[in-house]
Amino acid sequence: MKTSLQQSAVLRQELRMNPRLYQAMDLLYMPVLDLQQHLKEELETNPFLEMAEGEEQEPQETRETAEQKEKEREKEREDDEMNWEEIILDGFRVGGARGGYEEREFYEPVPVQTRDLADHLRDQLQLLDLSPRQLFLSEEFIGNIGEDGYLQATLEEIVHGGNAVLEERYDLIQDGAGPPEVFTLEEAERLLKIIQRLDPPGIAARDLRECLLLQLEESQQTATLTYRLVNEAFDDLIAHRWSELAKRYGLEPREVQDAADELAKLDPKPGLQYQSTADTYVVPDLVVEKIDDEYRVFLNDGWMPRLRISKIYQDIAGDRKKFQGQNREFITEKLNSATWLIQAIEQRRQTMLKVMNFIVDRQRDFFEKGIEHLKPLTLREVADVIDMHESTVSRVTNQKYCQTPRGVYPLKFFFSSSLGTTTGEDASSRAVKAQIQKLVTDENTGSPLTDSAIVKALKERGIQIARRTVAKYRDQLGILPARMRKRV
Repeated sequence: MKTSLQQSAVLRQELRMNPRLYQAMDLLYMPVLDLQQHLKEELETNPFLEMAEGEEQEPQETRETAEQKEKEREKEREDDEMNWEEIILDGFRVGGARGGYEEREFYEPVPVQTRDLADHLRDQLQLLDLSPRQLFLSEEFIGNIGEDGYLQATLEEIVHGGNAVLEERYDLIQDGAGPPEVFTLEEAERLLKIIQRLDPPGIAARDLRECLLLQLEESQQTATLTYRLVNEAFDDLIAHRWSELAKRYGLEPREVQDAADELAKLDPKPGLQYQSTADTYVVPDLVVEKIDDEYRVFLNDGWMPRLRISKIYQDIAGDRKKFQGQNREFITEKLNSATWLIQAIEQRRQTMLKVMNFIVDRQRDFFEKGIEHLKPLTLREVADVIDMHESTVSRVTNQKYCQTPRGVYPLKFFFSSSLGTTTGEDASSRAVKAQIQKLVTDENTGSPLTDSAIVKALKERGIQIARRTVAKYRDQLGILPARMRKRV
């Protein structure tokens, strides 16, 4: 085979996205706090952008006051012009002072590091009379305890891991003249018993049964029926076989059920109380208010920086004799970028208002009556009405929140699939879930509703749904089957 270089011409069509279109998509995707930070950065890096003042809100001024303010503004313009001209002619370093913007800096809270579960356990181990070997192996245990407080490795794995480290760094344990002996399984079992007596109760358990037993032992309930049920008949207990357990222990089903109810006082995941999670604050991007029997939509951007093109720098850019070559290209690029950014922000505002106004019109029954009256809605429906692409609507609704008279909801909440009804209209799957939840909440606990009974009840309300769909929704809501909800 002979290899050679060849050159040929090919004509084809390609769709290439403008970098500014990428930025416009990012602006649509940004929640209000991210957008605020983005605008702050643009103000610092683009000298053609400045904060717009709310002149329409200013009270009427006297002639002398107005003249005085005009003189102050003129002086600021002269200072800015001189500073800006020097900056451009001195290598385009535009990150300096920006006419008093520093006074409007936004400061983000710095998270404070908190002590987690591992730190809590180490503090307690230091107070115990443990040998260097035990403290060394206890680190292997702590490293294998998950955030929920359960031991995530077997004793064999912990012993193997401890010996592997010990083989490389036997100097970490100074309890004798020569190399220390390897850890044994019996030694790990004894240390595990010590760790399981630490706070919180139930820590370092290997399964749910052991976790509950440790908590019952800590509260000195080893002589109770609850402890015997967990220790001797855990499988029947979690399956709610009250009659079988009552026969086994010679008791009434009610007594067995009352003993099982005591488990609700225990913590199935004791480690989570020491989980270090940062506080999450939701700032709604949109606000819906009812005014004169009509729902109005407003953007929650009153504290957002309002941008405009700086007249001072725009006049400077118009002096073509002063700036040529790279200077002219730099100025043109920054001016075009500033103009486009202002247009993109306005387009974002209008798009969000269009989407939310349509949602409010479609979901008026929800705002009036509650979640059970939520109607099905898809992104495609909104996109068709506002004449935009479905992906654009998805970006507008993603990670956005709306403050309504019924609470704060993510915009994705108002979108759900549909189910058929006997009247020919569609019902929202989210509304159907709410009805299932209400049916179960109001049911007779002595004779709970089966999935078939829920299907029948929904059919009487005009909702056509399959039994397997009810079972799926029930699982998603965390509702147990009827047999396990029954109370004796």
